[in-house]
Amino acid sequence: MKKPVLLLIVSFLVIPLLGHEFWLQPEKFIYQRGEPINIRFWVGENFEGENWSGNHDKINSLRLYLGNVWDDLTDQVSDEKGDSIQLSIYDEGTAMLTFNSNNSFIQLEAEKFNNYLKEDGLNYALSFRTDHQELDSAGREYYQRSVKTLVQVGTAIENISHPTTLPLDIVPLSNPYSLQKDDSLRISVYFKKQLLKSQLLKVWHRVGEQMIKEEFTTDENGQCSLPILPTGKWMISTVKMIRLENDPLANWQSYWGSCTWGYE
Repeated sequence: MKKPVLLLIVSFLVIPLLGHEFWLQPEKFIYQRGEPINIRFWVGENFEGENWSGNHDKINSLRLYLGNVWDDLTDQVSDEKGDSIQLSIYDEGTAMLTFNSNNSFIQLEAEKFNNYLKEDGLNYALSFRTDHQELDSAGREYYQRSVKTLVQVGTAIENISHPTTLPLDIVPLSNPYSLQKDDSLRISVYFKKQLLKSQLLKVWHRVGEQMIKEEFTTDENGQCSLPILPTGKWMISTVKMIRLENDPLANWQSYWGSCTWGYE
């Protein structure tokens, strides 16, 4: 079911594009009803971001979920380049904003492309290049973003364990805002509605200036249990790459996924 969620403004500001990880970064994660919410599109390394330079042309979908309803925000984005969304939500609950970008293209010289595959654990692509004598060839790649953030409005805890329309979808199987000190968070990872087994995950936890990063792998059921402390800011990120055949421009397609939430 779809109905509008009352919003104040949706706007985008001019920003540059740098780095690897891409995520949605609210100014904070805990809100009262009707309180202004600002969410930035961030890109960077080590869970430290800078503003992304995108506009309406880069957006495939932009949705706001609250409970069992959702609102499509895609057509509310202008052609102005920018990075932030301003909105207010007047219902209590756990709100989930999802963003999927259109494809962009990048070409990297062979050594840089190989190093990038190693760094991000894209072993399938690296093995393919090795087996097909492509290690000395430039990497030509389409990439797109497939990200979500969870913000808590008031005290009502919502079920957010349902897959969305994101092609690469990190789905918490319980609500992170219901976790206690010694709890863990179990997640599922989907690629085009199919569970992803043996998928590398990076888990980032920032409290003030301190940042801890750990790596995990999904099991045979495409799931993983993560130890989570209810402090600071969190991000789970992952990337899926597939081989393209007979494309005149690119020979690889990557999907970059993330899910953020926090307790401040």
